[in-house]
Amino acid sequence: MPREEPLSDAIAVQLRGVSKTFGRGDDTVAAVRDVDLDVLDGEFLTLLGPSGSGKTTVLRMIAGFELPTAGTVELAGRDVTDVPPFDRDVNTVFQDYALFPHMTVQQNVEYGLKVKRVPKADRQARAAEALAQVQLAGYANRRPHQLSGGQRQRVALARALVNRPKVLLLDEPLGALDLKLREQMQVELKHIQRLVGITFIFVTHDQEEALTMSDRIAVFDSGRIEQVGTPEEVYEKPGTEFVAGFVGTSNLLRDAAAESVVGRPGIVSIRPEKIRLAEAAAAPGDGEHGVAGTVREVIYLGTGTRFVVDLDVGGSLVVLQQNLHDRGLHPRSEQPVTLLWRTSDEYDLSRSE
Repeated sequence: MPREEPLSDAIAVQLRGVSKTFGRGDDTVAAVRDVDLDVLDGEFLTLLGPSGSGKTTVLRMIAGFELPTAGTVELAGRDVTDVPPFDRDVNTVFQDYALFPHMTVQQNVEYGLKVKRVPKADRQARAAEALAQVQLAGYANRRPHQLSGGQRQRVALARALVNRPKVLLLDEPLGALDLKLREQMQVELKHIQRLVGITFIFVTHDQEEALTMSDRIAVFDSGRIEQVGTPEEVYEKPGTEFVAGFVGTSNLLRDAAAESVVGRPGIVSIRPEKIRLAEAAAAPGDGEHGVAGTVREVIYLGTGTRFVVDLDVGGSLVVLQQNLHDRGLHPRSEQPVTLLWRTSDEYDLSRSE
């Protein structure tokens, strides 16, 4: 659900040569390695990667909870590398929400303003505005234990928004929610971000979540950024083999298999949904490539069916076919087939790296 209008050219957050190591001597661990990143004003940027990839450490350095071992952090052109968290124009929403159980929703949202000695009438008005933005206008007098998980998450969001930060940092805030509520909150969170116009930097390990919500995605692995791009760019044109395998599912034809099928050596990526199944010995049409194989597994997924096909030239490819009323060929296990795809749906990873 990326935005349709162009993003601002102004830079809200800039990282240059940022590294972070933990420990000493032989126990040193490099959590983040020489990261350069520009986050545009008003965009929804997701830091995506597996556990231990460095994305949360980067978020904590932007917040000021961790100091870089090397490099600089700038917020709106101001160097804040050594500035404490309370003096940075950012707020953070955590996965556990960190709400005060003895306070009402209204008191939780007002708390940061009270610490800043904002007059009572002003903070009440701003808290009411923030609760309205997250669709909790009628919940001001409830306590956290009276709310659902999704409602508590929205209270935590309102408490961050009420401070009107330039940048909002979100550390896997949907991780504790069940699947249906998580999907609902993905849509709501993106809607809120567009409504308030604040720069959001969102951390997740969930690829579908990142593709659904982001204007751009920065994919992390082993402390480095592998690729930064729009969801479509990252999915359709992965910059590295890691990105191709981590963001969704990707088939890879390597070396001899690639040369045999597509006519050139290297590493060629093809997404499972781009491949169609045809009868054995079917010939590819104009602008298509094809390869013969035998179905090894048929896996029913509800909305679709996944086929694992062992290729005659070696290796295997995964095919994802929607379960439509007219779904074409639906082979059984051990049935010979031909796999066909458009050459325009291939992506040559050996050229992008």
